[in-house]
Amino acid sequence: MMVKDLQQHEVTANGIRIHYAEQGAGPLVLLCHGFPEGWYSWRDQLRALAAAGYRAVAPDMRGYGRTDAPAEISSYTILDIVGDMIGLVGALGEKQAIVVGHDWGANIAWHAALFRPDVFPAVAALSVPFRQRGPAPAAAYVAQGRTTHALLVSPAGTRCGRGRIRA
Repeated sequence: MMVKDLQQHEVTANGIRIHYAEQGAGPLVLLCHGFPEGWYSWRDQLRALAAAGYRAVAPDMRGYGRTDAPAEISSYTILDIVGDMIGLVGALGEKQAIVVGHDWGANIAWHAALFRPDVFPAVAALSVPFRQRGPAPAAAYVAQGRTTHALLVSPAGTRCGRGRIRA
């Protein structure tokens, strides 16, 4: 089977400019990268998926690489980022995609499938299992001396969950 060469494009979706790499033709597979990566971390998988008969697309996620990086911290919620992926699927002329995520991108993939199973009927998560919301806001875990990766990289005074982190 002849696999078309890797191409890079930009589209506007969900109010931002999204850069992505694409290879292959067939059912859409959307690859969400982790922290602090970019589309390039999927370069080998793009080729393999294309050879297997899929249209593989790996965007630079919001705030990374050549995709727009809004200045407001409030522009980086899970709803915004999942909205970017929904918008990207539509901008690519598709109605559905298999969503795959690695590291931080796995969280995006899980939530994309939870919020919009009509758009993302299948999900694959690498390195990060599904984790339901805990019984308390994230700031409460900080007060108890318990943290997660997301809390460790959040600067003091920024919004996290329903409260403010006071480190």
